[in-house]
Amino acid sequence: MAAPVRLWVRTEPFVAGLLPAPPPARLGPHYLRKMAAYVRARPGCFPQLPWPRWRHIACGKLQLRRELAWLYFQLFHSLLQPEAARRLERAEAEAACGSAEELERQRSELSVDTLQFLLFLYVQQVNKVSLRRSLIGEEWPSARTKAPGLTGKSASANKNWNDQDHRTFVLSHLSDMLELLLEPEQLSASFHPTHSSLVSCEAVCALSFLIEGTTSKSRVVHPLHELALWQPCHGQNGYSKGCEAFSFPKLESWLRASLTTNPFGMTACLKSGKKLAWAQQVEGTTRRAKIACSTCVVPEVSPMVIMSQVYKQTLAKSSDTLVGAHVRIHRCNESFIYLLSPLRSVTIEKCRNSTFVLGPVQTSVHVHSCDNVKVIVVCHRLCLSSTTGCTFYILTPNQPLILLGNQAVTFAPFHTHYPMLEDHMAQVGLATLPNYWDSPMLVCKESGDTSVFRLLPPSDFYTFVIPFEMEGDTTETPGGLPHAYQKMLSQREEKVQSWQRTVKEAGLTKDQRKQFQMLVENKFYEWLVQTGNRQQLDSLVPPAVGSEQAAG
Repeated sequence: MAAPVRLWVRTEPFVAGLLPAPPPARLGPHYLRKMAAYVRARPGCFPQLPWPRWRHIACGKLQLRRELAWLYFQLFHSLLQPEAARRLERAEAEAACGSAEELERQRSELSVDTLQFLLFLYVQQVNKVSLRRSLIGEEWPSARTKAPGLTGKSASANKNWNDQDHRTFVLSHLSDMLELLLEPEQLSASFHPTHSSLVSCEAVCALSFLIEGTTSKSRVVHPLHELALWQPCHGQNGYSKGCEAFSFPKLESWLRASLTTNPFGMTACLKSGKKLAWAQQVEGTTRRAKIACSTCVVPEVSPMVIMSQVYKQTLAKSSDTLVGAHVRIHRCNESFIYLLSPLRSVTIEKCRNSTFVLGPVQTSVHVHSCDNVKVIVVCHRLCLSSTTGCTFYILTPNQPLILLGNQAVTFAPFHTHYPMLEDHMAQVGLATLPNYWDSPMLVCKESGDTSVFRLLPPSDFYTFVIPFEMEGDTTETPGGLPHAYQKMLSQREEKVQSWQRTVKEAGLTKDQRKQFQMLVENKFYEWLVQTGNRQQLDSLVPPAVGSEQAAG
């Protein structure tokens, strides 16, 4: 009889930890097994792996580019959720570095859990494209590789978000991942586990990076190692108190039998999550906006908010539902969406002709398959793939990542504020420096053409006003603006003041002033229509009493 535990694959490593691109061939299972043996045999690499040691392995042994080695190391390190105060201290120390050598010395103080980092590198295989599978058609959408949409119908899967894919991946590669965690003496001469191989407690603790669960009589979420060491499970998972280790075959069997659907994942959110009436039905359209959030909210797991098909609307929220949430925005068109709360991660997919103003994002913002969107955000990291004609007004302590399939990308400095912005930045540990908004990294060989992006010319730069009243102390753009952009705004302000003086000194009669005002208003109205800004202003009108947006 199975022990009364329920296990599932954690969402966080896949949604916030996967680089949304195929990993280098040198990060495949074969080379990771060689790395696992290497780190256990070399002093200073286990149980913690410092950045200099990983740099040596990645660049010297795996032949990765230095910046790519740092990218994977830093991406994993950012998942560890250090306190916001510690993040801010690190940002301050990095901003104070006056040279590349000083920055490298600062980074050399960082280290990560060796076994968890191996698992993190292994799960990057989720985005690997198999030549064999693509030839026989399995990489194309099918009943097996689709995820449920917000209507309950199938929709094209996003591997980073689809918890069914996460479970399938872990089950398919569980033996390999356990093997990666074994001590060298537990492997045969051919470097494979045997029936008598033992899995250490530290290896099961590392596996908690990917797996968590609960007991049948509790709603408290526990990491895997706590449940594995629970006495009622010992008969199934082969734990021996004498040698303080698990039987490899019994542990694997127990994990396979106990792994189930994630109750906090996308599937559960879409199937039984709370539906939020944050958007209105637009007259004359058949599209209905669909917004859902996790029903079960526990402190150990970040909540999830999914919104789809917001069409020709302005949606604005600052809500406890959003705080610390993984947010997925899908198939929104001709809309203005303001999510003014501190967020854990954001994915924007298949959206067009829309503007997204986001609260500070603690991990990553991933924009995929979008056309002509504007994203305004303070975030830890920005990743772009398959975008066309998009503009990003950002403040970020890491280089924006340009992956495959992007065209006409524009970067500009973050240029707005709302009253709670600096408080929200402090909550997620984001500072104003360092700021690499203008230094994108071309990650993939196919994206190596620097002509895919440009920096917004100062002559095209205007500040953005968030048109909502909130309590708070922030009254200006955090960190200010780069000199060239601030200079352009000052020149425009001087022109406005000069124009106002000219009008004032013109000596117009009362009728002339009235006629002149009407002329200016008509020209302004024409400009609103031509630029599409009229739609945004119209959508800011509060809804009728009977159709107010629901709180959430």
